[in-house]
Amino acid sequence: MDENTGSRPLEEGIVRDFRSNLSYGGYLHLDELLSAQVPLSTPEQHDEMLFIVQHQTSELWLKLVLHELRTACDDLAHDDLPLALKRLARVKNIQRTMIEQWSVLATLTPSEYVRFRGFLGTSSGFQSYQYRAVEFVLGNKNADMLEVFSDDQRATALLVATLDAPSLYDEFLRLLARRGHPVPDELLHRDVRAAHVRNDALVPVLAAIYADVEHHWDAYEACEELVDIEENFQLWRFRHLKTVERTIGSLTGTGGSSGSAFLRRALELTFFPELYAVRGQL
Repeated sequence: MDENTGSRPLEEGIVRDFRSNLSYGGYLHLDELLSAQVPLSTPEQHDEMLFIVQHQTSELWLKLVLHELRTACDDLAHDDLPLALKRLARVKNIQRTMIEQWSVLATLTPSEYVRFRGFLGTSSGFQSYQYRAVEFVLGNKNADMLEVFSDDQRATALLVATLDAPSLYDEFLRLLARRGHPVPDELLHRDVRAAHVRNDALVPVLAAIYADVEHHWDAYEACEELVDIEENFQLWRFRHLKTVERTIGSLTGTGGSSGSAFLRRALELTFFPELYAVRGQL
């Protein structure tokens, strides 16, 4: 530290020439990334930048969540439960970040939002194809959603791929069956393009795992990880709902949905119903 200026001199070994060396900004494509925040309001409203950054950041996190979940499905298909659990642990930490992130958008007051809301047109978070892909991987599949993205080849390709593939829960149940657990045959050979619905015959299979944790520890741990992921997802949905309520009240969404009423109904959805039902069987 230079006592006269208070500055810290650069160490001799620090790279300064990036004509041939890869820089931090180059590796991360920061020129492209940081030029993607383009407010549409006229005159430009200060708080629109918050709105854009919040949603772009969410999409980056969703990209990573999807990357981890799809790879976890592959791990389960190859009987590598420990590695799948490692990926699910990462997903849970990403989810916590995404849940807390709503507190930033909640600083946007109704009077601030209304100044640029009209410039959003019909764009809406409902149209997030990565969010839909995450729901598909977790088992909440709905082929009708493809129509919303019919004009976007990239989105359609991703959604068709996740619709056609077994969900995370499908792969976990198949792993249990390969280990000798009597998973109902109809679950092992179901139409993976359909949403999973509760199968009461699966509950005693899971109850046997919970009743003998010592011998089924990793399967038991996986069950609890899945419950954690669902709970985090519901907390994210709830924070989304409350942020929308405090910002637009009961107004309809920009994409044509009923707004907060639509989001409230989403709280009724569940990915792993038997993992909740088993708690009443122990």
